[in-house]
Amino acid sequence: MGVPYKALPASVAGVCEVEVVRGAAAAPEAGPDALFECAHGATRASDFDGLRGELRGSYGDGLRDFFFVNTDVGSAELARAAARALVAAQPARTACVVRCLLPRTFVDCNRKVDRDAVPTASKPGEMTPGLQPWVQDPADRRLLLDRYFAYRDAVERAFAATAAANGVALFVHTYAPRSIDVAVDERIGERLRAAYAADRIADWPLRPEVDLITRTPEGLELASPPMVAAAQPAFAAAGFGVQQNATYPLHPVTLAHHFAAQRPAATLCLEVRRDLLVPAFTPFVELHPDAALVARAAAPLAAAALAGLAN
Repeated sequence: MGVPYKALPASVAGVCEVEVVRGAAAAPEAGPDALFECAHGATRASDFDGLRGELRGSYGDGLRDFFFVNTDVGSAELARAAARALVAAQPARTACVVRCLLPRTFVDCNRKVDRDAVPTASKPGEMTPGLQPWVQDPADRRLLLDRYFAYRDAVERAFAATAAANGVALFVHTYAPRSIDVAVDERIGERLRAAYAADRIADWPLRPEVDLITRTPEGLELASPPMVAAAQPAFAAAGFGVQQNATYPLHPVTLAHHFAAQRPAATLCLEVRRDLLVPAFTPFVELHPDAALVARAAAPLAAAALAGLAN
């Protein structure tokens, strides 16, 4: 606490929202003790429609269906609530929340993407690509990559400011209730509608209510032991089932891995099942998190962050 301030990024229209949450006793010049990053924070219909309206290429109606079931509904609200709970518990603390506004339907800001990246499809069970296969128009590709790198720069700066303040970083994600593995290609909307059909949906595996993503595919742990140790009982006490690396590992193609590899003792990536943050999970429509449900998950998340700061 009280470490001199290192410049944080500002919000950028169409790229990210940056919010600094200061406790009542926090020094105005202090850097962030905790960073909460939401790489898939574009969750509103307006996020998708706004960007789609700027693109020139041909994009099928099924992409809107893909957007609604493949974006992290509730992640930004959860991060914001956890940041506020953290500074309420320790009023001298400061937290920063970075919410991405770029729909991963077009470019995934939790992927390591190169300037010369080409659109790529993925097979069932594979990591979804950074630049989606339907982005074929060169001007659209340039626009999306420019905004991706603007977002990446913002998060790099926020992470550096947090590191300078000896703070912790939490990568907050939510996922759909069930693991639905279909090919991500031009038929994605059709495939998802079939997968979510009433007579098929129960065949897909139910995901953990909370999954702490701490281990690489090779088995290397890249997470703060105190935060992991605190998160498990805190979420369990709040009534959540908690597992670790049950859904997927901390993959090297993700930016979460990129940051965790730099400061493994001060980071934590996690997934919360989004049906636990909304009144009812309904696919293919805009969903709105419930404040009480979000608060229930935010308290253990804040407790994990505070445990990381205590060490």
